[in-house]
Amino acid sequence: MSRHIPTLMRAAVLRDIDHGLEVQEIRTPHPKDGEVLIRVSACGLCHSDLHVLGGAIAFPLPAVVGHEVAGEIVELGPGNDQSGLAVGQRVAGAFLMPCGRCPACAEGRDDLCGPFFDLNRLQGKLYDGTTRLADMDGSPIAMYSMGGLAEYCVIPSTAVAPVPDRIDPVAGAILGCATMTAYGAVRRGADLRHGETVAVVATGGVGSSIIQIARAFGASRIIAVDIAEDKLAAARMLGATDTVNSAEQNVHEVVFSLTGGRGVDVAFEALGRPETWNSALEALRDGGRMVPIGLGAGVQTAEVEINKTVRRSQSIIGSYGARTRQDLPEVVRMAADGQIRYKEIVTRRFSLDQVAEGYDLLRHGEIQGRAVVDMSL
Repeated sequence: MSRHIPTLMRAAVLRDIDHGLEVQEIRTPHPKDGEVLIRVSACGLCHSDLHVLGGAIAFPLPAVVGHEVAGEIVELGPGNDQSGLAVGQRVAGAFLMPCGRCPACAEGRDDLCGPFFDLNRLQGKLYDGTTRLADMDGSPIAMYSMGGLAEYCVIPSTAVAPVPDRIDPVAGAILGCATMTAYGAVRRGADLRHGETVAVVATGGVGSSIIQIARAFGASRIIAVDIAEDKLAAARMLGATDTVNSAEQNVHEVVFSLTGGRGVDVAFEALGRPETWNSALEALRDGGRMVPIGLGAGVQTAEVEINKTVRRSQSIIGSYGARTRQDLPEVVRMAADGQIRYKEIVTRRFSLDQVAEGYDLLRHGEIQGRAVVDMSL
C-alpha cells in the first residue's frame, strides 16, 4: 500500500568534499522487506554529519547525509504485517537503525547492532547490502543512516516510532538523534538515580536534551558547562541549576565549590573533543561515572590520569545512541507529555536549499541548541 510518490525527488548530495552539499534531483527510493518510505517533514543538522562532510570520517561518495528525521509514512515494504505501522502515520526516525536479527539485537542491544556499523556506517548501505538511493542513471548513492536530507527516505521499520498529532512535525525531527542519544546516555549509560548530581559538558542539541532528561529522572543538581553565554542562558531555561563558562572559569574549582568539595556523581560529555573530555573528568567525584557521548572527528584521543581513575574508582562509560526499539517510543512519550521541551531546543530552521549555510554555522559553533531543515520552506 502506498500514496502517490513522484519518480524524482530533491536531495542534498555530497559528491566531493571540496564542493560540499549540492541540492539535486535523484530517483525517489522505495522500501524493501521490513522497511518504510517516509515523506520527510524535517531533518536535523548534527555534528556527526559534519565529520562526513569535512572528510574527517571516511564514507563512500556520492552520499546523502542527515540522520534525524520526522515525516509521514507513504509506502510500506513487504514484511510489515506485524510492525503496527501504516501508510499515513506520522513518525520519528532514529539514526541508529537496528537490523533486529544480529546477536546484539537479539539481546536488546540495538546500540551495538553489527550490520548497522558494518554496512551502514562503513558502506552507506542497508541490510541486504545495497543502498536505496540512486542517481538519474541508476548509479548508487550511499546513505548515512537513512539519508534524511531529502524529500523522501527509506528507514527500517525497527527504527521508526509513531508520533501523536501534538508532536510538532518539524521540531519533532530531533527526537530520533539528539533526544534519543541523550535518553540513552542518562538511562542506559549513567543509569542515573534520583537525587544524584550531574554536569553536562557542551550544551548543544544533545546536551540540552540531557539537561531535561536528567531533571525528569530526578537529578538534584544539574551543572551546565559551555564556552558560550547564550548557550548557558538557554541551559538555565531548560533546567540547569548552575552554569560554568569553561572559557573563563576553572571547571574543577567551580563544580567542586558548588557540590561541597565533592564533585558530581555523573559527568556527561557531549561534543567529542579532548578538552571537553578533560572538563568532564575534572568535574567528577570519587566513585563517579563519566559518560562520553560526542563523536570525535576521525581518530582522536583524550588523556586519562591512570592513577586517579584507579585510586578514585572512577568509571568511563561510552554511550552511543540508545536502544532504539525500546527507547525511541519512550522519548516520544516524554516529549508528548511535556517532560522534554524539544521545541525550545530547535532555534533555527533552514530550507533544503539553505542546508550548506546551516552546516557552516554549525561548524563555527553559531547554532544554539539544534537547527533543522524544514522541507516546507
